[in-house]
Parts: sequence; C-alpha cells; structure tokens
Amino acid sequence: MLWHYVVALGPLDLSVADIRSTEVRDRDGRLLRAFTTKAGRWRLPVKTEDVDPRFLALLTLYEDKRFASHPGIDGLALARAVGQFAMNGRVVSGASTLTMQVARLLEPRAERTLDAKLRQAVRAIELEHRFAKTEILALYLSLAPYGGNLEGLRAASFAYFAKEPKRLSLAEQALLVALPQSPETRRPDRFPEAARAARSRVLARALEAGFISEAEVEAAERAPIPEARQPLPMIAAHAAEQAVRDDPDAAIIRLAIDGRLQRSFEALARESAERVGPGLSAAIVAIDNATGEIRAQVGAPDYFARDRAGAVDATLAVRSPGSALKPFIYAFAFDNGIAHPETVLDDRRVRFGTYAPENFDLAFQGTVTARRALQQSLNMPAVELLDALGSVKFLARLRSAGADIVLPKDEVGPPGLAVALGGLGIRLTDMARLYAGLARGGDMPTLVRRLDQPPGAHRDQPLTTPVAAWYVADILRGAPPPDNAVPGRIAFKTGTSYGYRDAWAIGFDRLTTIAVWLGRPDGASVPGLVARMTAAPVLFDAFARLDRTPEPIPAPPNVLFASTATLPPPLRHLRQDQPKTIAATATAPLRIAYPPNGARVDLGLGAGRMSALSLKASGGVLPLTWLVNGAPVSEASLRRQASWQPDGQGFARVSVIDAKGASDSVTVRLE
Repeated sequence: MLWHYVVALGPLDLSVADIRSTEVRDRDGRLLRAFTTKAGRWRLPVKTEDVDPRFLALLTLYEDKRFASHPGIDGLALARAVGQFAMNGRVVSGASTLTMQVARLLEPRAERTLDAKLRQAVRAIELEHRFAKTEILALYLSLAPYGGNLEGLRAASFAYFAKEPKRLSLAEQALLVALPQSPETRRPDRFPEAARAARSRVLARALEAGFISEAEVEAAERAPIPEARQPLPMIAAHAAEQAVRDDPDAAIIRLAIDGRLQRSFEALARESAERVGPGLSAAIVAIDNATGEIRAQVGAPDYFARDRAGAVDATLAVRSPGSALKPFIYAFAFDNGIAHPETVLDDRRVRFGTYAPENFDLAFQGTVTARRALQQSLNMPAVELLDALGSVKFLARLRSAGADIVLPKDEVGPPGLAVALGGLGIRLTDMARLYAGLARGGDMPTLVRRLDQPPGAHRDQPLTTPVAAWYVADILRGAPPPDNAVPGRIAFKTGTSYGYRDAWAIGFDRLTTIAVWLGRPDGASVPGLVARMTAAPVLFDAFARLDRTPEPIPAPPNVLFASTATLPPPLRHLRQDQPKTIAATATAPLRIAYPPNGARVDLGLGAGRMSALSLKASGGVLPLTWLVNGAPVSEASLRRQASWQPDGQGFARVSVIDAKGASDSVTVRLE
C-alpha cells in the first residue's frame, strides 16, 4: 500500500530550488547588486560554508537536534508528538524535521493534513537518499521564508542586518533561526515585540542545552530588534544593470570591479558632487592598464538622487572633452616627426580661415616649447599642430584605435580645427581607454568588464608608437597639480568644455588609469565649473585611495633626450611653411627627423637585446622608401615612419627617398 503511494507521488520536482535572484558580484565574489526574481522575491542561495558554524548549530539545536543522525524523519520526535496529541487532544509540538521542511518548501501546499505530512515524510526520506546533509541544509537556508518577499537566510541577513550571514552576531542569529517558523507574525519590521519574544525562546533553548552562557544570553537580549528593512547592496548599480542587460539569463555575474575600491570611489563621487554644487553629477572610471579590466565604474553620485539624475550612467554619456584630447594631438605630432617635446611653437594670435581660437585666459605667451604648451594647455599651439596634422586624419587615428567620436549634428563638411578644443563628443569610458593606451606605450587595451569575458580579437590599430606615448606621459607628469597636491606623481590632463558644461580630469601611472567627469546630466552650463579647480582634485584624491605610490612609466628604447638647441634642425621649430588650412598644397623639404645625424643610439645591442631602430621622416611627398646601408628596409609606404632590425653594433647609413626623388641621409652609431 505504501509502495503504491510512493510510486504515485512521482519524481521529486527540484525546479523551485533553481529560481533565484540574479547576483552581480565583484572580482572577489562579494555581492555588488542583486535583482528580484520574476515573482518579485529576494532569493540569494547560500552554501553551508558561507554561514557561521554557530548559526548552523543553533538552527539544528532549535529545529531538529537529531538532524545529523535521522534518515529524514525523527522517530522519537514523531512518537512524542503523537503521545502529546493523544493526551491533550491538540498539537503540542511538531515532528517536522529540517528535511521535511525542505520537502514542504520544494512542493508547497496550503493544506495541513495528514496526507500532506505523509507526503513530506516520504519526500524527506527521498531527499536524504539523494543529497548529503550539508546539501539539505543549503536548500533550507536558501528557501526558508523570512517575511514579506524575503526567501533564504542570505536575503534576510542583508535585509534586516545589512551583512553577510557569516558576520551575524549571536542575537542576530537567534532572531533569524526563529523567523521561518512564523515569518509574517514575527517580522521584526512589523511586529518587533513578537520578534523579540521568539528570539528569547531560541536563546533560552540554547542556554538550557549548554550551548551558550548566561552572559552571552544577557548581551544578546540587550541587542535591539531591527525595526525596518535595509536595502540590499546597490554597489556599481549602473555597471550591474548593464551586465544584466547583456546577459539576462545568468544567475551569477562576476565583474572585474574591485568592490572595496568601487565603494570608496562612489563615496568620493558623492562628496565631490555635493561640494561643487546642487544638481551636479559625477562619474569615475578606473582601468587596470596591464589587463584592461575596469576596476571601478561610478556612473552617478547617488543612483536614487532625482535632482542629480542618478539613474543616468554618466560614464556612457557623450560629452564635450574640452582640452582633454590635446595630448593625442601632440602624440601624433611626435609620432609623425612633426615635433618633439622641445620643439618651439608659437603661442600667438592666428586666424585659420574664419576660425580664430584664443587661450582660456585670453592672453598669449609667445614662443614656448611643445612641453610647456601642453603642460599649460595652451590653445594656439595645439590648434597649429592639429592644422599640420589635419583634423580628418587626427579623428581617423582616434577612431582606428577604437574611440567612438561623435561630431556635432550640425557639422557640415569635414571636421574643423575646433576639435582640438573639444568640438566633438566622447564617452568617459572611451577617454579612459585612450589614456590607458598612452600608459601602455600606444597599445590600446580591450576593456574587460567581466572576469569570464572571453578574450576577443584585438582589431584596433595602435594608438601611437611607444616613444611618442612616453613623450606625452613625461610631459603630463610635469603638469602643475591642483592646490595642495604633490607634483610629479601622475601624468594627467584636464579639460573644460565650452560654456562650463563639463569638467574632465584623466590621469595615469604605470599601473592604473583613472578618468573623472563632473557636470549637469542635462548639459546645462555651470558657472565656475573649471576642471583644474573641480575635477583635478577628485582625480588626485582617487589616486590617493589606491593606497600605493604611483609608479612612473619607464622610457622605451630610441627616446631622444635633447634640448631645443641640440635637436635636429627640422625638429627645432614647427615648420613655418605649413599653410593654415587643412587643404595643404605646399610640401616641406624631405628630412629624416629620427635618428639625427651623428647620433649614438642605445638599442641595448651590447646586452644581447635586439631592439629595432625607429625611422621617422618629415616633409616630402608620400610614399617614402627607406634604405639602410644601401639596402631597402621595406616596400614604399604611405606612413612617415618605419623600423629596421640591426644585426649588431656599429655605424649605419640611413636614407629616405620620396615619390618625387628627393632624398635625405644620416649616419648613426648603434650600440
């Protein structure tokens, strides 16, 4: 008869246990943000090893003291319950084991009949045969009701005490042991006195069993009852939302974010936005230069702040960068042999057609080196260099490196020279990635948001050469820091957009790149929003929170250390024969910009290294053909640089010939 009953039940349905909240965790497995199930419930599964062993002992002592030894049903408890019912005519104590409670949670039924109890008993025996005791406990800890839409110990621990189950105190453990017996009538946020009484019963049972001392009971009884639910963690809220949108069926998503750093940067963004003014938002992105992992991504100072549009992820908003793209103008100019950090530029009033840019302070400094012009963020030298490069080619190089550049909707024809001063749109994440490319010697990183992100094919072109990237990094390390900050610690640049709408500050050292943005989410003007005064202090504070000393970037081979006077003549001054329009027709004389004639170039050949010699030319008509000691280096190229691998130390004769037959040669000693 019993056998037919068991067969009629059919297989145990475990699908209920598979329903869970989606969890987004940090790189170390800490919870960043959870999302309710489709039914609107919080259910965060937990394993026994993630719970304080004292809680498990307290639970089994109170609910099922022979849990470790019975086969699913407790014969002694069952006999006691039947005897008490016979003597009193009513239920005095139950006989449900933890395993039977798990069976009820897996196959919930409203009725409390003898048939339902028999069904639970059969299922309990089945569970004991299929699972280990720890697995059955884990099912209970994940499914037990704790009031409202809370299911499972972990969700309750966060909601009532804002902590993981492993960190619960004795008083907190006792309360959570008692709740599942009557989760709605003992809810501490609605019935605190009933919750207190239930907690006391658990403590009394533990004292009677000798599990805890009287002193521990007295201390636990004095602990307050939580009178309100706490919000579950909402760390990296925007990054978590994006991850769930990208993978809606995932149960657990591990981001590359460092939870501790994320919390620190969220507090920094909140403090900074409040200090600067009402209605402002702030965003911060931190990238590990070696791996491209996003270690922190703060999209807003407060996700729930309506006055700051906290639900808007400012790290992905397209904003004007102001002067923050100037370093890449210089990098490309260094890379193309147009300039060197010690090349002299003119900071004077110049009109480029109808475009007449001015400096931020409306003054001019006259003759300055490229190094000083970039450190002081002078506008005129940057525009003149961009004019020599060509704004179309400049943007093409940024895009080929993977940056998403957005031009104004009313832009007619090719982009103009105003892009040098922020006349375009870019996202904070793209800006951070570009600067990380400088820190990596011109190699653009692939941004890694998830730890399980498969390595994709690197299709982006290099941003620039290692030498040009290092020149820019070396210059930006010397930029004047904000007030009360230590100079020379990080390479950084600021940018203030037209009309004081956006304030940017991006900095890097060898290991980390951090980008900061401040502004109104609606793009409105904010008088006094100057990046050096507002965003730069946030950047330096962010680096201080890394708890390490910033590390400079080592110089790569072939760096030319020189003063203006000792530079090769073509590099001493920006070529003055360049027209002040993009449609250039005049051609500068062909010259080898690097290596300079008579130079001694240390390639580490004496130490057994086989570094290549970089070759750069200026002027002439493309394509160019390079020769070393009379032998061609490669096919004719439309680029003004090449490289050659020497087979040993000694003198080398380097020559270049352009499309019209013009040539130039130098002799260098390789060491």
